[in-house]
Amino acid sequence: MDGNLPSPEGTTAVPGGSVWFKRVGEGAGLPLLVVHGGPGLPHDYLRSLERLADEREVVFWDQLGCGRSRRPSNTQLWTMERSVAEMDAVVHALGLDRFHVFGNSWGGMLAQQYMLDVASDAASLTISNSIASIPEFSNMVARLKSELDPATQSAIDRHEAAGTTYSAEYQAAIRTWNETYLCRARPWPRELEEAFRNMGTDVFETMFGPSDFHIVGTIRDWDVFGRLGEITLPTMVLAGRYDECVPEHAWEMHQRIPGSRFELFESSAHMPFIEEPDKFDSVMRDFLRAHD
Repeated sequence: MDGNLPSPEGTTAVPGGSVWFKRVGEGAGLPLLVVHGGPGLPHDYLRSLERLADEREVVFWDQLGCGRSRRPSNTQLWTMERSVAEMDAVVHALGLDRFHVFGNSWGGMLAQQYMLDVASDAASLTISNSIASIPEFSNMVARLKSELDPATQSAIDRHEAAGTTYSAEYQAAIRTWNETYLCRARPWPRELEEAFRNMGTDVFETMFGPSDFHIVGTIRDWDVFGRLGEITLPTMVLAGRYDECVPEHAWEMHQRIPGSRFELFESSAHMPFIEEPDKFDSVMRDFLRAHD
């Protein structure tokens, strides 16, 4: 291997510990940095984006506290501010100069905050199935939960109130939620199951809370809706018709980001890269090529 080429896989230091990264593919296009969700759901479920690696390098990393990265026990690390510093450390450590950013779910929130607070030479931003306001998200999930069948609603509410979320009945109810609003592909692909097995639950519980229905963690008040007009680089907002991050909110985000592009996936919930792969790849290739 040429000694001048970046390492395809390894670890690098970030505030609070060290994280694992992987670089896949090559090509004339600018690199694409992939920011996973959760918080604490490692990159595995986003492996679909390796399909784009025939045109450009695709860069993944597992955020601190999950997947193949270090899992420090200090829960004071789990804040938006430190997460932004982590993303910046990864960008600099991997020598990313001109690059595209793709953030899904929590990763889309982190990517928005990064673009708002850190000076970078990013070429474009794709906000995939995400939100700009946790208080608004709390309203969304409350409404969507009310549209589930009564038995599922009841199981979620009863077990969360009693602290018995480990019960089979609660887990089955959450599976119904996930198969309705998270990923509608059947069966779930192995990489999505793997991501949930390797999840950093400490990160999620500290930042969000016990579940999407009780957001009491460090980012409970997070809201950049009023700042979206400050995002000036080329931006695309992706939404799924059945998404827990409801498409109406994604449309409002698009309306506030100057010159942004909006794409709605009619058969998808939260993961169009799995649920509608052909359309997803076509949309992504078109957008990234336009801003290389």
